[in-house]
Amino acid sequence: MTPEEKAVMGQHMAYTKQLFDRGKIVLGGAATNGAIGIIVGRVDSTEEMERIYENDPAVKAGIGYPEVHCTLKEDLMKGKTLCLGPS
Repeated sequence: MTPEEKAVMGQHMAYTKQLFDRGKIVLGGAATNGAIGIIVGRVDSTEEMERIYENDPAVKAGIGYPEVHCTLKEDLMKGKTLCLGPS
């Protein structure tokens, strides 16, 4: 990883921590399959998760390429949508 990429990844970590603290990300970590990582988000819609990824510094810098896969809203999630995606 270049020094520039390391700096962007630091911004990515700060961004995802802020989302974790707000309850938008419930689980995340490094991936072993070539993706940067995997994020499980608890959001109101697929579109909200897509916006979260669009604003991620790593995605903006072209380091990560997100895929978003979401469940349907269920009472179990208290009206929220659960999304999983590698970044």
